[in-house]
Amino acid sequence: MRTFLECVPCFIRQAYDAVSFVTDDDEIREKVLREVLIESAKMDFHQSPPLMGQIIHRLIRQYTGNDDPYKDIKTRYNRYALNLYEKLRKQINESPDPLETAVRLAIAGNIIDYGVKRDLDIGSVYDAMDHALAAELDLDMLENMRAAIERSGEILYVGDNSGEIVFDRLLIELLPREKITFVVRGRPVLNDAVMEDARTAGITELVEVIDTGSDAPGMIIEDCSEECRARFERADMVIAKGQGNFETLYETDKDIFFLFKAKCHVIADHVGVEQGAIVICRNITPAE
Repeated sequence: MRTFLECVPCFIRQAYDAVSFVTDDDEIREKVLREVLIESAKMDFHQSPPLMGQIIHRLIRQYTGNDDPYKDIKTRYNRYALNLYEKLRKQINESPDPLETAVRLAIAGNIIDYGVKRDLDIGSVYDAMDHALAAELDLDMLENMRAAIERSGEILYVGDNSGEIVFDRLLIELLPREKITFVVRGRPVLNDAVMEDARTAGITELVEVIDTGSDAPGMIIEDCSEECRARFERADMVIAKGQGNFETLYETDKDIFFLFKAKCHVIADHVGVEQGAIVICRNITPAE
């Protein structure tokens, strides 16, 4: 997905919010914002927005000397989500359609996104779960996904944020685990999940987990490791969580099911839903 004009002020806002989260040193904040303005002016708008996110957070790490500014946030939301795990698993198992309920909750977990929502608190997570369980969902697309899972030999599940991946675990537990490889980010960026978070969430005990080899807040294929690119090419289908993965993978020639909450009006407009909607959509519709 390309970058739209409306994305530019969002880059600046995200940069200011992110650097202010990490430091109150005005000199450092000014340096970061000035460089982000320069990089925004040079950006090729045919590239996806997470490329600028990668630049912004590299600058913040460079100027602050903090390699993982969101580590405490990630720890906190992993803990919150794990405290909900048993209750949610019971809710899924007792529901009329466990897969639908697990998909809805996996999408609800996408609210844990510090790239978009700086005022996030645990109440927002509860509200997102209530909304996701009651909101309209494309059930035809869910059935397409169910059929693709049964038909596929290898499935790549691309995760997004820490905390959120506990909700992904609930969905993975309903899938044929021998088919699944879970993907996390290669290095810290925002509150995106890395290998340590996958271990904390218990996903490494369920399925094979690899990382992208990249610090992009999305899956920019050309920036991924050779192993990750090979696994992506080999997979029969991909399940991709979150807006960053949607932005970077949407136009890829691959059978991909995207699960996310449309937190940005540009993305909501792009997929034809209201901002705040829960989304399941498919990249392509291959011949059945």
